[in-house]
Amino acid sequence: MDTTNTDLRQERGRLLSSDKRIKHIAGVTWLVPSQTQPTGGYVVNTAEATCTCPDFELRRCKCKHAWAVEFVQTIETHADGTQTVTESMTYSRTQHGQDWSAYNAAQTTEKDTVQALLRGLCDGVQTPAHTGRGPKPIPLSDVVFAMTLNTYSLMSASRATTDIEASAEAGNMTRAPHYNSTLAAFSKPEMTAILTSLIEKSAAPLAGIETSFAVDSTGFGTCVYHRWYDEKYGKPMKKATWLKAHAMVGVKTGIVASVKVTGSDGADCPQLPELVASAKQRFGMTEVSADKAYLANDNLNAIEAAGAAPFIPFKLNSQADGSPAWRKMHAVFMFKQEEFLAAYSKRSRVESTFSALKRKFGGSVRSKQFTAQVNEILTKILAYNLSCLVHAISELGIEPSFLGKVAA
Repeated sequence: MDTTNTDLRQERGRLLSSDKRIKHIAGVTWLVPSQTQPTGGYVVNTAEATCTCPDFELRRCKCKHAWAVEFVQTIETHADGTQTVTESMTYSRTQHGQDWSAYNAAQTTEKDTVQALLRGLCDGVQTPAHTGRGPKPIPLSDVVFAMTLNTYSLMSASRATTDIEASAEAGNMTRAPHYNSTLAAFSKPEMTAILTSLIEKSAAPLAGIETSFAVDSTGFGTCVYHRWYDEKYGKPMKKATWLKAHAMVGVKTGIVASVKVTGSDGADCPQLPELVASAKQRFGMTEVSADKAYLANDNLNAIEAAGAAPFIPFKLNSQADGSPAWRKMHAVFMFKQEEFLAAYSKRSRVESTFSALKRKFGGSVRSKQFTAQVNEILTKILAYNLSCLVHAISELGIEPSFLGKVAA
């Protein structure tokens, strides 16, 4: 049994028990409100130790809602309105050590090291041969460098000019592109393949560290709206557009090993085989975990073909019939729950990565055209990967082959 996860659910249940909306329905049943949805909740049966939440459905062990009810039951209300709280259970919180010396070294040198890493990556970007008359265009490597540094700076293209020019003076570019040239580059379709390739190359130095991966998608908001006149309500309506980034993430460092950006209607399930195939070119894979949205024969087969074991939970109505990969994992899911959950719990790392990415580089894009929006998201992910590498250099001692000279 995973005591760490049990302690975490117990702690969450203790915090949830203060919610005044928890109600005793009848007998042994209680209603606990959802913490993620404005309406609805889950039914806890204290006699059978069950709950209707997805967490219990997957793990078949006491969830935070059951813990919350257990804590609520220990509160005794007296005739005068006072309450006595009796908590007979104990809980503990696992704390993980941090190498603060290495962490601080990475933080204080991150900007310079990110630029040195980016310079090394961009050196491999080839500029098409110039034909015809007129001045030679700015090298494509300089344009890609300026695009990524612009995103890393968290400023508009015009306001980031000072940083880009300073980087050019430090030798990271042959010349700094004008901010209009940088903005125009975001809208070029050919940049998508280049940026995707750089993201994959930026993850490659961690091939000796990462063997377990998690797959998921996350949304990025835009400033573009769909507008229409609604005949039913008799007024103009609008809806913001957004894009999805589908990514495969290493569970130890959070590095993005492969990525694909689609529109908001891009379904999660069909993206997994391509993400696995891309990551397999650079990593030795042993495990791939994903949520139920990715449950499909093709996905399980793709993971096994890459030499890894799939850990995707089955639904209540899932049967044992299917491909050999399906039948094998269904048996593990049904009869080796502890083994399955120990591997599946690593899936949370992909959510942590998305959270860190958005906190550091924002959860929305400035661009208005779809291609530019895709490329802007890719530069966010590339900048995030480079910042992960900076910490890996300090904390794990890796030496990426494309690390250039770091400014003094």
